[in-house]
Amino acid sequence: YMAAFKSEFEVKRLKCAGLDVHKKVIVAAIIDTHPETLEASYKVKKFSTMNDDIPAMKDWLLENNCKDVCMESTGKYWIPVFNTLEPHMDNTVLTHPKYVRAIKGKKTDKRDAKWIANLFRFDIVKSSFIPPSDIRAMRELSRYRLKLSYMATSEKNRYQNSMTISRIRLDSVLSDPFGKSASAIMGYLLSTETIDDEKVLSMVDSRVKASSEDILRSVHGFKILAEQKFKMEHAQSHLDMINASIAEINSEINKLCAPYKKQVDNITTVPGFTSLSASYLIAEIGTDMSVFESDKHFISWCGVCPASNNSADTALTIKL
Repeated sequence: YMAAFKSEFEVKRLKCAGLDVHKKVIVAAIIDTHPETLEASYKVKKFSTMNDDIPAMKDWLLENNCKDVCMESTGKYWIPVFNTLEPHMDNTVLTHPKYVRAIKGKKTDKRDAKWIANLFRFDIVKSSFIPPSDIRAMRELSRYRLKLSYMATSEKNRYQNSMTISRIRLDSVLSDPFGKSASAIMGYLLSTETIDDEKVLSMVDSRVKASSEDILRSVHGFKILAEQKFKMEHAQSHLDMINASIAEINSEINKLCAPYKKQVDNITTVPGFTSLSASYLIAEIGTDMSVFESDKHFISWCGVCPASNNSADTALTIKL
């Protein structure tokens, strides 16, 4: 048992650093372990998070021949630090704060940095999955695109609410209330107070399954109040701008994903995946599956496996 304990907690890094990252300050602690006595000595220095001081911290680490660094993920503050250190270090590790949490009542910034460095030298820190920089760029854009798609949906909902208030029921007869036919009809209705039936029907695409009678019934008797017209015009303008931005982001993601064409082609063999959705998948998980311990670990990381929690003889099973 003791032999197993010693092998589990032996020093794996003779020299490494722990960073305690905050909004305005970074405390860096270098721990240097004597190769024979295994006694540890520390060098601790405080840096600001200003643009000129983060490179200074990198230089200080390199001057002390320290190229193994560990830091906890604090909000978004770790990102510029990580991006600065990554090209120059042999090993830059990011970990969740819960894995390096110090004992309550004994916490200071210096102690936290030393604690992180100590855990890191024994290699008992669980590292977070940080994909390569080009994958991170794809991830940043794909997540931004997702946010914009949420905004587009919100604007569509506002627009449809105004249609309902204005007694326009195109969404009941057309499969897509924002399709080519519906958009043309809505543009016409916003510009007039009386309806020319023939003009309305001329705007309907030949592939529309709804009857001419149903389409006319859905717009007869409409009344667009001034405030609803104002709201719909601005919602449509905003929606057009969002859609244009999404199209530009899609184009940029495609450029970033070009080196991974082989992986994209493999993913698109799965039913339901397009080239675009395949690029979003790569942006989230990367292409190196060796970072995951097993297929079960990967599924758990993605959050698509059941979880079982047992406490006080009562089991709670969550199925996704």
